[in-house]
Amino acid sequence: MPDPTTAQALHERLAKQGVHTLLAQFTDLLGVARGKYVPLAQLDTLLRSGAGFSGTSIVGTGLPRSGARSEYYGRGDAATAQALSWMPGYARVVCDGHVDGQPFEGCPRQILRRQVDRLAARGWTLQVGMEPEFFLLRQGAAGQWQPIDALDRSDKPSYDLKALARQGGFLDELHQALASAGLEVLQIDHEDAHGQFELNFSHADVLTTADRLMLFKMAAHTLAERHGASFSMMPKPFANQPGSGLHFHVSLWKGDENLFADAHADLSELAQSFIAGVLGRSAALCALAAPTVNSYKRLVVGESLSGTSWAPAYVAHGFNNRTALVRTLRGRFEWRLPDAAANPYLAAAGLIAAGLDGVDRHLDPGPARPDDLFDWPLQRIRAEGIAVLPQSLGAAVDALERDSVLAHALGAAAHAEFVRLKWAEWTAYARHVSAWEFERYATVF
Repeated sequence: MPDPTTAQALHERLAKQGVHTLLAQFTDLLGVARGKYVPLAQLDTLLRSGAGFSGTSIVGTGLPRSGARSEYYGRGDAATAQALSWMPGYARVVCDGHVDGQPFEGCPRQILRRQVDRLAARGWTLQVGMEPEFFLLRQGAAGQWQPIDALDRSDKPSYDLKALARQGGFLDELHQALASAGLEVLQIDHEDAHGQFELNFSHADVLTTADRLMLFKMAAHTLAERHGASFSMMPKPFANQPGSGLHFHVSLWKGDENLFADAHADLSELAQSFIAGVLGRSAALCALAAPTVNSYKRLVVGESLSGTSWAPAYVAHGFNNRTALVRTLRGRFEWRLPDAAANPYLAAAGLIAAGLDGVDRHLDPGPARPDDLFDWPLQRIRAEGIAVLPQSLGAAVDALERDSVLAHALGAAAHAEFVRLKWAEWTAYARHVSAWEFERYATVF
């Protein structure tokens, strides 16, 4: 039986599916899908040496404009080749970054690969399910952004079947597109804000799940435009409504054994230490999991249209507690920090590095918190010794800059470049003069 991932066998399979062009796709440091079209006839070259890109033209590489290291090659991963039903004749191939003939340490997929290799050295694999929330938006005549559905204005928007049905055409096309690309869609629902939805697909090993999330975003952007909408993973589009998360459901395996499971407890001691590592580095992880200025308008406890923000602000864990940063379940946990703007490769790499640090140092996550933390005043939070997440991108980037474990996980070059880009973003925001400021201060003094 020939190996289906060899260039010849893969070429034959794709040709039979009507594919004539490959979409050679990689992800930049900010989590945006990039790439180019490559004729199917060039498949062997894409898999062996890769498609070439100007390295300095890619956000976050830090590569020079000349010399051997100026060229970035996206080398295709044959196992990811998948025909795209919403783009007949095209197949996506996920690429790993290479520079000067070597894996590029600043490629987000390579960064995650390095952490996956650390797990593999122990015989472990991380299974992750990512739950993307998103908005369908449009711009009004005056340029303001608003939900695509003008009738979507229920006081309690969660699970609104009428609003769900009105966007049924787009949602069904998205479901069919993802299913044809090998993703098992588990459920689709209207979320807790106007124009907000969530689509869940089945879990897989962490690298595969990150690849699938990028495919989901690519399909959703394309199909939403065809329906006259803008697909948005902006973390917090509307001040008085909940934002969009990207919750990670996490379990650790050795073969068929779930290392987070315990016959006598909800989670094993190994899981507890892993969680302790994640909680202990939450401030620095914020920069990777909540990577925009807008992210910190989500990570604030307060009232929203439906009564709660659903975004964690307190560094705590609790069984089935959605008000804690880590919601523990039997044999797995839900990491509720990441928002929809997170680069899935970087967030996952940071999660693994922090978790392994907790395991290696046998850390204790502290007491489980069963209470609704959103009801606790800040005074009590402080009295209980519960840390609060950074409340701005600047504070999160400062924590990441000083965190040696996450700096090592990212690699020196990617860490420096990510920190540089995010400081620039924070500075630009801090210096921006908004309409709110004019309304508040222009004629007061």
